[in-house]
Amino acid sequence: MSNALQRDLMRLVERVEREDGPRAAQDPHRLAFHLMPPVGWLNDPNGLCRMGEDYHVFFQYGPFDCTGGVKHWGHYRSRDLIHWDLLPPMLYPDQPYDIHGVYSGSAYLEDGKMYLYYTGNVKHEGDYDYVYTGRGHNTCLAVSEDGRTVTSKQCLMENKDYPAGLSCHVRDPKVWKQDGMYYMVQGARTVEDRGEVLIFQSEDKVHWTHCNTITTPEPFGYMWECPDLFELDGQWFLCVSPQGLERAGDCFQNRYACGYFPLYGDFRGACRLGAFQELDKGFDFYAPQSFLDGARRIQFGWMGMPDAEYTNPTTAYGWQHCLTVPCVLTAKAGKLLRNPVPELDTLHGALRQVAVSAGRHEEARTFDLRYQTAGQPFSLTIHDSVRLSWKEGTLTLAVPAHGAGRTARIAHCAQPSVLRILADTSSVEVFADGGALCLSTRCYPENWGVRWDAGTGTAELWEMQQP
Repeated sequence: MSNALQRDLMRLVERVEREDGPRAAQDPHRLAFHLMPPVGWLNDPNGLCRMGEDYHVFFQYGPFDCTGGVKHWGHYRSRDLIHWDLLPPMLYPDQPYDIHGVYSGSAYLEDGKMYLYYTGNVKHEGDYDYVYTGRGHNTCLAVSEDGRTVTSKQCLMENKDYPAGLSCHVRDPKVWKQDGMYYMVQGARTVEDRGEVLIFQSEDKVHWTHCNTITTPEPFGYMWECPDLFELDGQWFLCVSPQGLERAGDCFQNRYACGYFPLYGDFRGACRLGAFQELDKGFDFYAPQSFLDGARRIQFGWMGMPDAEYTNPTTAYGWQHCLTVPCVLTAKAGKLLRNPVPELDTLHGALRQVAVSAGRHEEARTFDLRYQTAGQPFSLTIHDSVRLSWKEGTLTLAVPAHGAGRTARIAHCAQPSVLRILADTSSVEVFADGGALCLSTRCYPENWGVRWDAGTGTAELWEMQQP
């Protein structure tokens, strides 16, 4: 399907990618093995799925403005989660119900078709605050039969169709099928500024009825974005990105938090949420989404942060942000573990065996490092900008140089015996305690590699090859 507005937007996107793409490609901080926009802005991963032999990753894409702009769904496709083809955007803001942005959502596959559920954003003209008045957050559906083009779009629910007592902020539908019924979760903000998740059910994927609301007994932030509800090894988890939490020790250090609740009981009725756990303690991780790939659950996150006080100098080249590497989620003792998909190992170059000592330096523009710390205090510097250290139960990620305003993040960590560090040209992702503790950050160095300032133990380092 297409209309005149979509055709014009397609031509404009093609033009801006053709004209601005070469400038973005010249940035020395373009990444080697992370997904990023060809030009402009990227944020939330959307519509993650595997259709036939192809993986699809959609993402919030502002092609005309590297600081935001009107959102489309950008599109990457892969056979192996490593080599990715950039395709034309899948969704354009081309209908009255999504004219001011095709916002986040999910993909559901059935009968050879891809059902893309998303939030259509509309900001009405007038003197509105766009929180409690003036905004339409419409639940929309686009259908694709080939995974490249859309055959139909429609609006399924408007503000009037949601439960009473909500603000204009209801968004980010995630859909799945269970027990012969289709279910949808959406994040919401009440008029009393409390975050919650709405549960809807449907018999046909089109007509939806609200059947439950999940929240905490006491207020926990004013908005819960990007909900993702799933089961792992018999335990249900509700992932959300709550906004409006105050920092408490090493918790909620970023402007907005991101994590999960273990859920006990039936999400369709009586249930309760366990203690909230953050998914990442670094600077740049938000709005993750997961999907089932056979028996494993894979998650991508946005390697960025809304409304952060720090910046990204890539804007000088006309682009901004990236996604995390794909990670496999597993459950252990009621907690989620995140670890990079094993497919990333296919990018390993020659192995370097490293005997760690103070002053040891390994040059590498991109690398995968497995560090056996021997449980001893250590300090290492990555890309001449990110300092990772552990002492007396505290793991510290500091960016004293080339961090564009990033400072330090801390995490309680009893005794990390093994660390895995994935370093790209302008990103660092740390996985400790088997993926129970993760820290992600962007950085913009002038020199690349890893140097131990203190520590002992051994390490294995592979330079990562260009996919």
